[in-house]
Amino acid sequence: MKTATLPIRPALVLSLIAGLTVTAGIVPITSSAQDTQRTIATGSNIPLTANAPDEYVVKRGDTLWDISKVFLREPWYWPEIWYVNPQIQNPHLIYPGDVLKLVYIEGQPRLTIAERGAEARGGEGTKRLSPGVHREPLSQAITAIPYEVVAGFAQRPLLLTKEQVEKAPYIVAMRDEHMVGGLGADFYAQRLEGAAIESRYSIIHVEGKVKDPETNDVLGYTGTYVGTGAVTANTDPTKLTMVENTREALQGDKLFPQSVDVVTDFVPRSPSTDIDATVISVRAITTAGQYHIVALNRGTESGLEPGHVLAVEHKGGVVIDKYSKGGLSTGTGAKLAPGGTKVQLPSERVGIIMVFKAYDRISYGLIMETTHEVREGDHAKNP
Repeated sequence: MKTATLPIRPALVLSLIAGLTVTAGIVPITSSAQDTQRTIATGSNIPLTANAPDEYVVKRGDTLWDISKVFLREPWYWPEIWYVNPQIQNPHLIYPGDVLKLVYIEGQPRLTIAERGAEARGGEGTKRLSPGVHREPLSQAITAIPYEVVAGFAQRPLLLTKEQVEKAPYIVAMRDEHMVGGLGADFYAQRLEGAAIESRYSIIHVEGKVKDPETNDVLGYTGTYVGTGAVTANTDPTKLTMVENTREALQGDKLFPQSVDVVTDFVPRSPSTDIDATVISVRAITTAGQYHIVALNRGTESGLEPGHVLAVEHKGGVVIDKYSKGGLSTGTGAKLAPGGTKVQLPSERVGIIMVFKAYDRISYGLIMETTHEVREGDHAKNP
């Protein structure tokens, strides 16, 4: 029997997968995976990996994407392979220590929970959560993507929607009529009525505009983390003190709570509608690699939802073909005829992203895999 393992990563693991159902009812399990050829030649269109194991023991630090890649060449086929066993308590949730088994049901590959681990049974008790981060529901089940990346982005957002910028609390003045504020400085903020004493807020300086390349509409802004302010008095405006900083704060800088609820209850899947999107920002830099966050010029109005997986492509360039009439290669000393024919090079896939937050006209995705750096202007579409 083949058993696979994944390297343990220092990632927190948390709540997942409410509402995932692929097969209803109890269907007899007819054969184990080792008795059946692991290719689409079995009559299934599910792309299993060539070395998909019969069993896999879930490790602390795994994500649903990691586990999907153990069994699937294309992890967004997870909803097609997951089999909900109604005899298992909370069959939609996967915990460290669970034993997953690859079986065939009526000739189709299915993945099911063969055995619950200690954590699913509550054997290790409740783990202490990191300060300032709330998870709903409280659980040790694995997440679809690395939790800390998304939580960190929510606590210190460096890509902001237009609505976030317009509605966020902001610094209205520094104490003693100072123009800027550094570490230890007191300042006052609007739109923080009723904020708890000692609650903390990230101070974000709004910078460049993020525009839709098709319409030139402003969809959002890039931001820079300035520091952290702690509420010290429920005055009007609310009084805060700078308890951490990387640069001086300015009037008009925006405030975002560091105590956040981060939702990761989704599974990787292909969009149900055709998506034609453009990468419009990569966290205030020009290129990005694995686990970087990018913004797209499509959102819920185009059918994008958290969990949707998209392929990212570099658009091929245009070159001049001066050799179509028998010209010699460059470097031979031959004199080429002037002019030539324009040739459009094909687009090349450079990565895979998963959407984790979607607004009306903009969405944020996490780069899950990449062969080349993802750039602003790259095309994103159904995988």
